[in-house]
Amino acid sequence: MEGNSAADPGEQPALLVVISDALGETAELVAQAAASQFPGYPVEVLRFPHVTTEQDFLQVMARLPKPPAAVVYTIILPELRQAIARQLAGAGVPYVDVMGPVLDGLAGTLSADPSRQPGLVHRLDARYFRRVEAVEFAVRYDDGKDPGGILRAEVVLLGVSRTSKTPTSMYLAHRQIKVANVPLVPEADLPDEVFQVSPRKIIGLTINPEILLQIRTERLKSLGLGSGSRYADLGRIIEELEYADRIYRRVGCAVIDVSQKAVEETANRILEIVGRA
Repeated sequence: MEGNSAADPGEQPALLVVISDALGETAELVAQAAASQFPGYPVEVLRFPHVTTEQDFLQVMARLPKPPAAVVYTIILPELRQAIARQLAGAGVPYVDVMGPVLDGLAGTLSADPSRQPGLVHRLDARYFRRVEAVEFAVRYDDGKDPGGILRAEVVLLGVSRTSKTPTSMYLAHRQIKVANVPLVPEADLPDEVFQVSPRKIIGLTINPEILLQIRTERLKSLGLGSGSRYADLGRIIEELEYADRIYRRVGCAVIDVSQKAVEETANRILEIVGRA
């Protein structure tokens, strides 16, 4: 058979065996990528995940329908990698240790030992998806858009306008915390859901009225609006903050003064309060 000529339709496919102490997705990608370089030649890839002992490996080999063309494996534990290499070499089966050389290279460069915990990349993936879910949650339940989110949230932020509710919610979301925030306005009724959840997961945000006046004045300027609005009136601001204080006492929640705090400081304090630090 020459070059890239097609295989005989009756020819049995070559067997590539993928073995991993986790799910084996990485090793399978390597095997599939290699097989794709032989168009017209049938290759069957069999994946065996969660192989964590030499006995597991021997059982896999015993179950194969025929001798493999090669074995590709991603194994973290060095003693298991060595045992697999020894068994395959003795049987005359070509093999590719995907993880070993990379781990050894990094260990030498970093002067550190790997953790040798299988499946860590998937744990990282899980954290990533939890973070995405938390960000989507924060966006959906921002600024009291849907009071139903209060019942599902891990943290509920209350505060008058411009007390950093939204940026704090987003910061916490990137820490995988689902946050709903609710604006406090004296003329608007507070959602009933606020009183249906534990006050331990509710945080009230307050601020010095003079600082809030500056923030709101700058906000109006950025919108091209004049400063005559009640939004940036000190008397109105004091009224709103006093209303917020009454709500916080009624709810029985913790209160954080954000006057001189960066968003990260406020978020870290919230994590301490709710026991997620």
